[in-house]
Amino acid sequence: VQLVESGGGLVQPGGSLRLSCAASGFTFSSAAMSWYRQAPGKERESVAYITSAGISTNYADSVKGRFTISRDNAKNTVYLQMNSLKFEDTAVYYCVAVHRGYWGQGTQVTVSL
Repeated sequence: VQLVESGGGLVQPGGSLRLSCAASGFTFSSAAMSWYRQAPGKERESVAYITSAGISTNYADSVKGRFTISRDNAKNTVYLQMNSLKFEDTAVYYCVAVHRGYWGQGTQVTVSL
């Protein structure tokens, strides 16, 4: 099983990034997926969730209206579009197969001037 995140980086406040997570080794199309994040000195938190077919999504209050989770089951990939980024969005972002317990290695997102 592999979950490989990409797309992180350094961005200024107000900017955008799109994270991708390529999955392999399990039936991706049957798996609900989430993005979690962990900021320095803070607990890991769920940011966004999407059902296996992509019909339903859910977001943390802190990112509602700014982040969008989506997936392409034909490409075994889940995305996180992040707009209007804020300093407090700085964290390591993880892709998670929610009910399988699979985690990616994380990708760093830094929002800074």
